[in-house]
Amino acid sequence: METAQRAVLFVDVTDSTKLYESLGDTVALALIKGVFGRLEKLIAKHSGTVVKTLGDGMICEFAEPDAAFRAACEMQQATLELGASDAEPLRIKAGITYGPVVLTENDVFGDTVNVCARLVALANAAQVLTTQQSVEALSPELRRRCRALYEAQIRSRRAPVSVCEVLWRGEADLTKVDLDDSALLPGSDWVLKLSYAGESYLVEAGGSLRIGRDASNDVVVPSDHASRQHARVFARDAQFLIADQSSNGTYVMADGSAREVRLRREQAVLGERGWIGLGKTAGSHGDHVLRYRLERRAR
Repeated sequence: METAQRAVLFVDVTDSTKLYESLGDTVALALIKGVFGRLEKLIAKHSGTVVKTLGDGMICEFAEPDAAFRAACEMQQATLELGASDAEPLRIKAGITYGPVVLTENDVFGDTVNVCARLVALANAAQVLTTQQSVEALSPELRRRCRALYEAQIRSRRAPVSVCEVLWRGEADLTKVDLDDSALLPGSDWVLKLSYAGESYLVEAGGSLRIGRDASNDVVVPSDHASRQHARVFARDAQFLIADQSSNGTYVMADGSAREVRLRREQAVLGERGWIGLGKTAGSHGDHVLRYRLERRAR
C-alpha cells in the first residue's frame, strides 16, 4: 500500500433498476456494458485508471484533478450522444474529489474516496458534482466552470462539505441557483422542544439529541417498540431534522395533517409541531410517542 494525492471519479448509471425492468436483464446489461466500454476509452485518453466496476457503477483514479474533470465532462457528453436516438436513453451521474488516498494493487481507500461516493449519491442524472476543496485544486480555466450549490453532511465528518457542480453543458441548460437566504430568520432564532413523560428537551442551532431505549441516550424512551439507539434529532441550515437509526422505523406526524411519514434509515425535516412515534405509529399514543414543537428563542 502507498499514500498519494489522486483525483477520484465515481460514475453511476441513473435509475438502473427501471432500466432493467423496462428493457429486460439481457438488453439492459448489454447497453450498460456498451456505454462503459466507451467511457473506459475516455478514461484512458486522460491517463486515468479504472479501479473497478460495481455492477452499474465505476470507480476511477487520475494523477491530476484536471484530467478527472475533463474525463467526467466528456463521459457525460458521450453518454448523451449515445442515447440520443434511444426511447429510454441511459444517463449517468458522477462525483469528483481530489486529495490523499491509500492505493493498493486493486483498490483505493480513504476519506477522499468516501466523500466521492457520497457526491455521486447526491447527484442527479447527467450531473457532475465535486467539492470546493477539489475545485481549488483545478487550473484557473476549469475553476470557472464550477459553481457552488449547497453544503452536505458526510457520514463520519463533523463539518459539512461544500458541494459544487461541474458545468459541462452550455449555459442555456443551466438552472439558476439562488443561495440568498437573507429573507429567512436566522437558525439561531429558533429552538426545537421535545417533550416526553413530563420532561422537556431543547435542540438549539448546531445541536443534536439522541433518542432511544438505552440509558446512554439524551432522551430515554423505555418502550418495547423503541430501539436501543433509535433516532437522532439535529439542527442544520436553520432547519431541524430527525434521522432514523432503528429496526422498526420512526413515524412522524405533523399537527393538522392526516398523513404520517415512516422513516427507515432516512431523514426528514420536522415541521412546526407534531408527534414522533418510535417503532410504531404516532397516531396511537403511548410510551413510544414524543411531542415536538418549534419555538422562537426567548430574548
